[in-house]
Amino acid sequence: MLRDLLPFPIFINTTFLAGASLWALALYLSLASLRDWIETQLFRWLNFADRSLYISPKEFEKSRPARESLNSFYAVIVAIIPFLIAGVGCYWGIEWSLGRSWGISSGILAAIGCGIFELGRRSHAED
Repeated sequence: MLRDLLPFPIFINTTFLAGASLWALALYLSLASLRDWIETQLFRWLNFADRSLYISPKEFEKSRPARESLNSFYAVIVAIIPFLIAGVGCYWGIEWSLGRSWGISSGILAAIGCGIFELGRRSHAED
């Protein structure tokens, strides 16, 4: 379908996308404290940037809840980017050291293991 829309060919390595995404998911789940810190810092920076755009404090307070919720959403979305970069690094490291067939399979194992770890961490935090 994409080939019909564009006049030039685009070659996408689906194995690379799958492996890097699995590793990014595993890192995102396992490094919860780093993820929360990145989201908090981005949220604070976006709120600071929004505050500098308003001259009147009355106008700033008028639309503050909506802007803060939007900034929170943006912070969560942008916080994924460092984990994607690290996921690419992990995938390439596994591919280089163990061979081509290990990138996705070890990414699946890491994502499942880190998902179970995250579930245990959350249930332990509730107690």
